[in-house]
Amino acid sequence: MSRQVNCVYLKKEAPGLDFQLYPGELGKKIFDSISKEAWALWQAKQVMLINEKKLNMMNLEHRKLLEDAMQQFLFEGADVHIEGYVPKA
Repeated sequence: MSRQVNCVYLKKEAPGLDFQLYPGELGKKIFDSISKEAWALWQAKQVMLINEKKLNMMNLEHRKLLEDAMQQFLFEGADVHIEGYVPKA
């Protein structure tokens, strides 16, 4: 039986992550209130963002930019705008 969380992204009870995937306080917040489904949605956006902006995860500024986008996406309901990406209708 997977653990349930009240997912702030999906605004409903849903299966939670199996373990904390992100370090620190933010990681704990994600573990406690983001579902597997919402995390998977973020990961897809993250890949597009990294590719589009040619982010280097060794670069502290790039990691900060990605972390800010992650927080806005997961907790503030902001969509991540990907230049030239048009979702399939």
